[in-house]
Amino acid sequence: MTAPNHQGKEFDIIVYGASGFTGRLVAEYLSKQYKDDADLKWAMAGRSEEKLRHVRGEIGAPADIPLVTADASDPASLNALVKRAKVILTTVGPYQIYGSDVVAACAKAATDYVDLCGEPAWMREMIDAHEDTAKKSGARIVFSCGFDSIPFDLGVLYLQEKAKEKFGAPCKEVKGRVRKMKGTFSGGTAASFKATMAAAFKDPAVVEVLKSPYGLAPGFAGPKQPSGSKPKFDETIDAWVAPFVMAAINTKNIHRSNMLQNHAYGDEFLYSEMLITGPGDQGEAAAQAVASDTSMMSDEGPKPGEGPSKEERENGHYDVLFVGLGAGDNEIRVGVKGDRDPGYGSTSKMIAESAICLVRDKTETPGGIWTPAPAMGVALIERLEKNAGLTFKVE
Repeated sequence: MTAPNHQGKEFDIIVYGASGFTGRLVAEYLSKQYKDDADLKWAMAGRSEEKLRHVRGEIGAPADIPLVTADASDPASLNALVKRAKVILTTVGPYQIYGSDVVAACAKAATDYVDLCGEPAWMREMIDAHEDTAKKSGARIVFSCGFDSIPFDLGVLYLQEKAKEKFGAPCKEVKGRVRKMKGTFSGGTAASFKATMAAAFKDPAVVEVLKSPYGLAPGFAGPKQPSGSKPKFDETIDAWVAPFVMAAINTKNIHRSNMLQNHAYGDEFLYSEMLITGPGDQGEAAAQAVASDTSMMSDEGPKPGEGPSKEERENGHYDVLFVGLGAGDNEIRVGVKGDRDPGYGSTSKMIAESAICLVRDKTETPGGIWTPAPAMGVALIERLEKNAGLTFKVE
């Protein structure tokens, strides 16, 4: 494996998709959070220079932030784009429709890459197609640097580090339990979900990746995992829990993280992720209601490129409990909280900090296709706590 060689790259980060709803939030965050950081060189990219110029003015970014035109349907423009940056931060999804050429170009050009992907079948396709190239070139390709899957992937990493300090060993089982969440899923998330379902309808191999918790850990088959597909009473937390819509992608990423860390959580590691609906009959009724909700498949809700108002984003938040169960009665609990709505406000900060973390903190991580925890680990946790409104705490 090769570490990246970023010499001669003009920019630290190019935000690709900066005129879209989420890309614009990322650009706004960088321009405000790093306004006094003269060393950070970044640019905004998208299909239309006119739109980019308009967004740059609207978000109050400096007028000298460079604008780069590139189009997902023009591979030559993508190749030119990736050669100019240390990291391409892309919000242009669904990635299975618009992302494949960007990943291929980054892997070849030794350019790091971060995205907001929650599309496991496409991610597996990219792993199979480009991991060897990325390892040779030194490109670090890191999927899922937003609400899926950073709070969950880093939450498990944080819990296991604390368990090793306290018990001398990682926990064999971790339960991720979403306590509170206020905010909408992004239009891009819904579009990605529909594109994934359409791909599964056409190709049985896609169904296999979607069904398996180890779908992103090729070559590894661990123990049968706890099911999170039906409401149940969870005695560990004394409450009813319901299926959580993002468990499918987060679980796969967490098992990939374990594999990429040489099974630091153990070969027999168990993980489940569900939504807490509360105790008693009320909790049970709420869990049943959540389980029968099909709104992700509906055409209601935000479309790609749309999203909540600034006020809605700032009033959003989330709170996830992780319960680690070790040998004997060993138990440890960790809370991970975010101060903005998960799908946009917090996600835009998380992906921006991930890109900076690769450039500034984790220069030694070798090339390959990564998840956030093994690629950036504690350095990213520290960055998110310092700048992005997240907290990680043992409870």
